Amino acid sequence: MKRSLIFLLLLTFVHCGKDLSPFGGEPEVTTLKSRLKPEWPNPNWKVVSPESVGVSASKLGLVEEYAFTRTGDEADRKGRRTDALVILRNGKLIYEKYARNFSEDKVHLTWSVSKSILQTMYGIAVKQGLVKLDDPGYYHYEPLSRDEAHKKITIRHLLNMSSGLAAEEGYESGPLKSSVIAMLYTRGRKDMGAFCSGLPLRAEPGTQVYYSSCDTNILSAILKKVYGAEEYDKFPFEKIFKPLGITNVTFERDGSGTYVGSSYLYMTAKDLAKIGYLYLNDGIWNGERLLPEGWVQFTRTPAPGYKTTPYSEDLAEDNYTAHWYANTGVPERGIHEPWPDAPKDTFAGLGHWGQMLYVIPSLDLIIVRFGDDREKAFIKNDFLKLVKESVIR
Repeated sequence: MKRSLIFLLLLTFVHCGKDLSPFGGEPEVTTLKSRLKPEWPNPNWKVVSPESVGVSASKLGLVEEYAFTRTGDEADRKGRRTDALVILRNGKLIYEKYARNFSEDKVHLTWSVSKSILQTMYGIAVKQGLVKLDDPGYYHYEPLSRDEAHKKITIRHLLNMSSGLAAEEGYESGPLKSSVIAMLYTRGRKDMGAFCSGLPLRAEPGTQVYYSSCDTNILSAILKKVYGAEEYDKFPFEKIFKPLGITNVTFERDGSGTYVGSSYLYMTAKDLAKIGYLYLNDGIWNGERLLPEGWVQFTRTPAPGYKTTPYSEDLAEDNYTAHWYANTGVPERGIHEPWPDAPKDTFAGLGHWGQMLYVIPSLDLIIVRFGDDREKAFIKNDFLKLVKESVIR
């Protein structure tokens, strides 16, 4: 009885904290520090020595050794297979290396890091007042009105991967029943949003976090309806890539002209770092606010659906937020942070086969790693620990 009372008191304490974001979400995360006079790439990053910004070059050597030492054979594509690694501190480039025929000017498939850029598009749409997070999706996208139960699915649910739609995300693990493979390569190719909107519900919207590329491509289709085809075509290029000085980028579309926001954005490592720098600076770029106030806080807060998602060991692998990942853990569910040796304020965009964009506000670090990992040989926590230990002041 006493233990139950203590647990209830602790749970009450967790839920009584002030919500720091106007877009909602719990648990709290520390507010971003204001950065005085950040240096902006115009259009390229300034290159400096690691020591000039308080990073040990010799310890960065250990980071390089971990990332680039081949541990498996090429024929079976095993081991750690890094294609690119870029590290910035205080807005300056301190480390850059490429392998496996990649170079600074060659774009790389970002896989599901694309989802984090799709989320950036939503931040802009929200700032423009064209959508609200708690709008039901069917207000903007008719296919979601086919089933009365689908009408409960909101923009927020889709961003939090909590739509409740019965998608199956398996690639190699379950290709025969995978809805993501059907969406990308077979039945859904012509119109991915419509294909995904036709899935039945597996859970009440908002109550269960399930990572789903379908949620992302429904969101992308919604934006096409909101902006209209002509404006939508230009949207990511005019509103994100052009302001950030990103010119070498490819964004694939499905047969209906919808951007495949789940998977098919190609960028260089140094350009992807610019996305991270936008978020490190609370959505401001070169003095102009591109994302609404509170959006980055929303980005760093685990999805509320974790509170009611059936518990499994897999939940502790990543703390999914709003198309990004956090390192806070979800204490009320007993879910610890996924990278315990990294600063707790670390957040990330992550993609299949080892694509990584890390933002660490407390250390003023941006890390981009591209890879071709086919097994779990690149341990994110071990890598981040080495990066953190390279910072000497």
